[in-house]
Amino acid sequence: MMALTGIEIYKKLPKTNCGKCGVPTCLAFAMQLATGKAELSACPDVTEEVKQELSEASAPPIRSVTIGTGENMLKIGGETVLFRHEKTFVNPTGIAVLIKDTMDDSQIEERISKLNNLQYERVGLILKANLVALRNESGDAGKFETLVNKVKDKIKGAIILMSNNPSVMEPAVKNCKDLKPLIYSTNKENADAMASIAKENSCPLAVYAENLDELASLVEKLTNAGLKDLVLDSGARTIDKILEDQIIIRRAALLKKFKLFGFPTITFPCEMSASFMEESVIASTLIAKYAGIIVLSNLKGESLFPLVVARMNIFTDPQRPMATQEGIYEIGKPDENSPLLVTSNFSLTYFIVSGEIETSRVPSWLLVQNSDGLSVLTAWAANKFGAETIAALVKKSGIADKIKHKKLIIPGAVARISGELEEELPGWEIIIGPREAAHIPVFLKQWKA
Repeated sequence: MMALTGIEIYKKLPKTNCGKCGVPTCLAFAMQLATGKAELSACPDVTEEVKQELSEASAPPIRSVTIGTGENMLKIGGETVLFRHEKTFVNPTGIAVLIKDTMDDSQIEERISKLNNLQYERVGLILKANLVALRNESGDAGKFETLVNKVKDKIKGAIILMSNNPSVMEPAVKNCKDLKPLIYSTNKENADAMASIAKENSCPLAVYAENLDELASLVEKLTNAGLKDLVLDSGARTIDKILEDQIIIRRAALLKKFKLFGFPTITFPCEMSASFMEESVIASTLIAKYAGIIVLSNLKGESLFPLVVARMNIFTDPQRPMATQEGIYEIGKPDENSPLLVTSNFSLTYFIVSGEIETSRVPSWLLVQNSDGLSVLTAWAANKFGAETIAALVKKSGIADKIKHKKLIIPGAVARISGELEEELPGWEIIIGPREAAHIPVFLKQWKA
């Protein structure tokens, strides 16, 4: 959490109220800085001295670490709270799939394909795994480099390179340093050599220890050597111990301001169970408490989908409703005679309504109106889903060019706006739909254009 209050930050700002930051006053800008809703770089007039002072004061207790580049970049850490309802969790847990250099080509290709292609769209977001963890299990530097070459240009994700041998790790890192891989790992035996590789190639470094005391000692040594982008592995490989360690690390960083634990973590559900389903349950626990990265032995749709949805829900700001994008949605393959329905952009409402339309097997147009993420009745009560807003969307969306009829089905819960809506949309017939989404399939099967 921020060490300075909004008033304390305000005292250090220019107090010109110039508005260049996009906020009308310096006080309002200071309040946004204090709550993490603005960046200090938005103020062009603040002095370098103040920039340094405020950036140090506002740095999250858990450092943000970036792995990968471009579209494959993953940011972990940056967390400021123990519980998401206190504010929000920031950077979603990275999900990695393990590939060993002892696997045959078919196994390697299978995992690459799953990483690239197993993805799901929800609330306008693409949910998928983020990384590939390449392990040097053979101990052969040549085999490891061959694996890196085979994978690095094919994957849609960031890379973790796994070897405890600096002589194996060094050529592998140089081979793909432009992709900014995570180096896993340094330990008490190889700390100096691995630290040198990480510094020379500007890559983040994972720190492995057999217990928390040893971990703190290693981190102190590495940070004193100038390394800042670290990822922590406490060495625990059972669900009870890893959960305990994750909580201790997070609490120490946030509540005790223990800087040596102020880094994101990496965990290995793939090493905690021989059962893939149990591995997935462990992974779900670690997404909630508080892993920066989880490494899975494989990716399977039946386990990946619930994991990425759970991750999305956990890392959604609880103070902001989940919302889908305003616009026209085609469900099935609607034509000019297909029914047109309207609903709010609260994500749960959208998914329930669209799901029931799909169930009906009646191709339809669904008009989603921006209601600030509120459900239909709540949005109507807040004047965010009414005759004027719906009519404005109908006119600007271009839906009239896609259908021959002028019939609009509105939720039964807001039937009272039908008269006003007909006044706002002359020539349109407003049809009152079901109050409950579960009744949509029967309703649509009776549709006549």
